[in-house]
Amino acid sequence: MTAPAAPSLRKVAGLALPALVVLAAEPLYVLVDTAVVGHLGRTPLASLAIGGNLLTVAAWLGTVLAYGTTGRSARRYGAGDRAGAVAEGVQASWLALATGLLIAVGTQALAGPLASTLAGNNVDVAAGATGWLRIAALGAPGLLLATAGNGWLRGVQDTRRPMYYVLGANLLSAVVCPILVYGFGLGLIGSAIANVGAQTLSGALFVHALVAERVPLRPHPTVLRRQLVLGRDLLLRGAAFQACFLSAAAVAARFGSAALAAHQIALQLWFFCALVLDAVAIAAQSLVGAALGAGAAAEAKSLARRIAAIGLASGAAFAVVIGAGAGVLPKLFSSDPQVFAQAMRAWPWFAGMQPLAGMVFALDGVLIGAGDLRYMRNLTIVATLGGFLPAIWLAYGLRLGLGGVWAGLTVFIVIRLVALLARVRSGRWAVVGATR
Repeated sequence: MTAPAAPSLRKVAGLALPALVVLAAEPLYVLVDTAVVGHLGRTPLASLAIGGNLLTVAAWLGTVLAYGTTGRSARRYGAGDRAGAVAEGVQASWLALATGLLIAVGTQALAGPLASTLAGNNVDVAAGATGWLRIAALGAPGLLLATAGNGWLRGVQDTRRPMYYVLGANLLSAVVCPILVYGFGLGLIGSAIANVGAQTLSGALFVHALVAERVPLRPHPTVLRRQLVLGRDLLLRGAAFQACFLSAAAVAARFGSAALAAHQIALQLWFFCALVLDAVAIAAQSLVGAALGAGAAAEAKSLARRIAAIGLASGAAFAVVIGAGAGVLPKLFSSDPQVFAQAMRAWPWFAGMQPLAGMVFALDGVLIGAGDLRYMRNLTIVATLGGFLPAIWLAYGLRLGLGGVWAGLTVFIVIRLVALLARVRSGRWAVVGATR
């Protein structure tokens, strides 16, 4: 019974390592962007915090597309239907294009009111965020096409091509960003233009990969409806996440621009850690989905246990690095002493939650690969409404500062971890078959 362990671990590594590069590329670019803008001053960095948090709505929708597509494609691939797995990517790409265009157009009208709402009385911050967001949102179609492409390629267990596409586009924009911001004197707007360039190029590369498969590219309403039903649970789950992050930004803004700028630094580093740790979850989605598609429930359960252990160990490693870098990492993004002081309020929570978060992200991947989305939806909503939102608004009411905001995020992670462990132990998620 223990013989499959070594091949399975090799499979996890073979899928996770290229996925790690893909997942790290975007947040690394955002970290470069944050560092470049941070040295323009406190107000531009705070504006980027507001604009970036609003633009994560597009990234969230992209994650919904990618995760839903990975699960469906992986099951078909595991059942021996590669053409069907790619066809899921075609329909997901149509959804991505339509959604991305809607975001790009709608943001032009909504950017100002949304930025003003989050920024509170910080008029200069709101103005900067509005200008950045209107330009950056033009990259939404490319961003969503890239995430849909990631979804079907992961489903057919190809994580190498996404690595080249995403890494190449983001490296190019990381070089261009400081040139536009400083060299051409465009400031915050230069950051937005570089952002659009990376997302558009990446999306075009994934579309080229899909066309090269020589499968029918016309939309199929029946499959689109099925993907929308699947996406509904992921969408509601993602909406709960967005409520958390937007509320956190709003509360941080009410503690002052230094607190908001520090929150941006810690949050982007947290996103970076989360997405890197999510490489294990990506491997879990593909392998668990394929195992269940092939009828191998026992293998899927064994993978779940190993993947959870890998997530815990990876998170612990991040905690050590983040804790040791407390005096250095925030200063890479801002030389403002007030911003650094505020970052130190969040840092113990940020570092301490990493081992728990590593397990949570790994188990997320297991259940997404299994298509157990209704449970994940309900869990995330309960953790948001019963944990995170009450905690951070209590922090605001009691004037606990940025540390209170990050304590709320830790509560959110703990609630999800307990419930995910209980679900995995129950085994009710391991339903076999080409579809669920």
